[in-house]
Amino acid sequence: MKIRNSTLKDLDRIMNIYVIARDFMASHGNPNQWGPTNWPPEDLILNDIKDHNSYVCEDDEGQVVGTFFFIHGEDIEPTYRRITDGHWLNDSPYGVVHRLASDGSVKGVGRYCLNWAYSQCGHLRVDTHGDNTVMQDLVRSLGFVHCGTIYVEEDDYPRLAYEKTPASV
Repeated sequence: MKIRNSTLKDLDRIMNIYVIARDFMASHGNPNQWGPTNWPPEDLILNDIKDHNSYVCEDDEGQVVGTFFFIHGEDIEPTYRRITDGHWLNDSPYGVVHRLASDGSVKGVGRYCLNWAYSQCGHLRVDTHGDNTVMQDLVRSLGFVHCGTIYVEEDDYPRLAYEKTPASV
């Protein structure tokens, strides 16, 4: 597999992967994370592509099988400034992965994408819906530590916040 920046040519495929991911989440006990709002909207993905924060994962034949948002820097995620029921492991610059999704055709896409993102910055934060046990299991298996709860603007569901630093591995 390989990770690369998304281009406008990838937009239809990316949006199709999100349709597949919403169906997968709903069938695995997580219908509320992206389903009711048809998340993520196309205009958000277009902005991600324009800002060079949208990535795709290609299989060995060059087919796009996954997608995600990634950015890194200092204090880059406003919703992470307020965390309840715990605290972040440290305040150094970090990376963030959002909107991670796979079409399900290749096993291990999520793991590959998160490992790639961590390798870019060495300090990564993610959050997920309380019903998204698939993502929770994945991040725990990769050495992420549950740090508390954060809240997003898109809906009223709290998110479980996870962090991976060299000290947490």
